[in-house]
Amino acid sequence: MTKEYSADRLIQIAIALSAEKNIDNLLDMILQEAIKISFCDSGTVYIREKDQLFFHNTYTGAGGFVDRSTGKLKQIPPVPLNRSYVSACAVLDKKKINIADVYESDEYDFSGAKKYDAMNGYRTKSMLVIPLEDDKGEIVGALQLINAQDEDKNIIPFPAEDEDIISALASLAAVSITNRRLSQQVLDTLHSFVEVMVEAIDTRSSYNANHTKSMVGYARRFLKYIEEHHDDRKLTDEETDSFLMSVWLHDIGKLVIPLEVMDKATRLGSKKEEIKNRVTVACLKEEIKGLKDPSKKEEAEKRIAEITKAFELISECDTKGFLPDELINSLKEAAKIPVIDSEDNEIPLLTEEELTAITVRKGTLTDKERTTMQSHVVYTGRMLEKMNFEGVYASVPGWAAAHHELIDGSGYPNHLKAEEIPYQVRFLTIIDVYDALTAEDRPYKPPMPPEKAFGVLESMADEGKIDRTILSLFKESGAWEKK
Repeated sequence: MTKEYSADRLIQIAIALSAEKNIDNLLDMILQEAIKISFCDSGTVYIREKDQLFFHNTYTGAGGFVDRSTGKLKQIPPVPLNRSYVSACAVLDKKKINIADVYESDEYDFSGAKKYDAMNGYRTKSMLVIPLEDDKGEIVGALQLINAQDEDKNIIPFPAEDEDIISALASLAAVSITNRRLSQQVLDTLHSFVEVMVEAIDTRSSYNANHTKSMVGYARRFLKYIEEHHDDRKLTDEETDSFLMSVWLHDIGKLVIPLEVMDKATRLGSKKEEIKNRVTVACLKEEIKGLKDPSKKEEAEKRIAEITKAFELISECDTKGFLPDELINSLKEAAKIPVIDSEDNEIPLLTEEELTAITVRKGTLTDKERTTMQSHVVYTGRMLEKMNFEGVYASVPGWAAAHHELIDGSGYPNHLKAEEIPYQVRFLTIIDVYDALTAEDRPYKPPMPPEKAFGVLESMADEGKIDRTILSLFKESGAWEKK
């Protein structure tokens, strides 16, 4: 068959191999082409993993055999790299093995082939085994062909002239396999980096420990739903992986946000203890004043009561969910109450900074702290842009850094608008908001039930802030349900 196999065909195969990204398809292509070249009855590709050869794929057209291919023989025990197996010998010796009749040869141990024949009523006769050697001289597997045939389908030895063309094909295969492995190693390293970074964020802040993992869970379940129910919208495996990577990395910028801001559970945070100490000192000073001068005792007691009441108000508002105008005005009055410090100076009960913190209407962060917290997306973008994301992964930094953008332009940090925000980011924003609303590990608020959280999201959609179509699909998918 070699005469009919042109150099142009080999070039076509080489181009096809370089373009094929799926390793299973690639090995199927190689094996089928080798069978065509040699006009043989069957063949198998083995892939080397350390000291074993694993069945990867096989084709056979023999009577009584079922045609099988790609991955269906992976459950068969691997072939150990020892001299009891011909395929192992080819790998160990780095040489082609061409046997005219395995039953008449005493050069190698063919007990395995004979046992297989007895089990299946087959007769293995001629055999050609070619090691898959890449451009660095590494043997990455073996190509085994069985029972070459003439035009009348009589079994014949594998012609010597077929060996070179099949070896060339095997070399192309080996290089392709090595390149795929290197690419996979790079991708595995990237995934490992992602896991390390997320673990670092989670370990650093117990209040954020489950956020990223929850979002990845929502995203995976949603994409599975889309694949099963909206085929026209489904992503390729690589597109799915790149999107999930942006979800994993969306909060990486939080590594540089001060913990006193990121984990701030109350309005005052650590300032509460300073105020408490100030109140204690002030009350002791008033008590001493009354003891020293009985005529001032009543006045001192009134001052102590006033300071204590003010501190009780401050403590109550420190953890309150929402502060109406009435409470904010009361806090401003309380802040002005004069107190005596440890050096006998008269000072206001609260500093300007403390007053700003305690009068935050909703949440725990001041405007300055909120700006600091929001900067995590800027740092996310900067950090990820320093990495070499290419191809289908090129959008990961941009997607991850844009998860707080809103389609009406009111988001941050770049105030992007609808046409500037990809669908991946729109979905990322929705699951980020949903998890923030329903999270059970936030110290500054209780979790919302899902129905109430979707009410908030639908209001945001009504306001033109998030994508209503994607929100509807997310709700419909059930991907938000806790698993």
